Amino acid sequence: MAESHPFEPFLPTEARLLMLGTFPPAEKRWSMKFYYPNFTNDMWRIVGLCFFGDAMHFVRQHEKTYDLEALETFLAEKGIALYDTCTKVVRTTGTASDKDLQVVEETDLKTMLRQLPHCQTVVTAGQLATAIACRQFGVDEPKTGQYSEFQLDGRPMRIYRMPSTSRAYPAPLTQKAEAYRKVFALLSQAPALFYVAITLFFNS
Repeated sequence: MAESHPFEPFLPTEARLLMLGTFPPAEKRWSMKFYYPNFTNDMWRIVGLCFFGDAMHFVRQHEKTYDLEALETFLAEKGIALYDTCTKVVRTTGTASDKDLQVVEETDLKTMLRQLPHCQTVVTAGQLATAIACRQFGVDEPKTGQYSEFQLDGRPMRIYRMPSTSRAYPAPLTQKAEAYRKVFALLSQAPALFYVAITLFFNS
């Protein structure tokens, strides 16, 4: 049976970076009602490590969950938007693994980006999310840690392919964090400098 996406898009008005996964895990695996809800997924540890030097910054270890209020406030302040590339899927084996997802309906990513006029960076995590996004944007799939360029209504954009934050992806937390750190570093640039800065970096 097909499942519809359980979360609303998280789209701060001033967002400059849109992060895209594929589809959330089954509800039984959630530790909170938000993106990357599986407690064993390392996304929020990576964010904590990149911005605060502390992988446990957003982690509530005893409750096996995350500080959702702090996360939402932080993401909005930093200008990080979140959604997924699929709005409806069938889980062929009950997991969120790319190989076990049958895509029924994709997210209209161009329409979403038009709601984020300051956004010039898209980040995908995982093979399926990257494939869907790159096909919609009409660009070649970049290798992990690299980017492809495209335009949306004349707006220059880049799409970066990041390592999966799942524990199933065979790389240490610190290595994954270093890849994400180079994208997050753009957010520290003043808005007037952001367009220039985005053209200058990245090769992890």
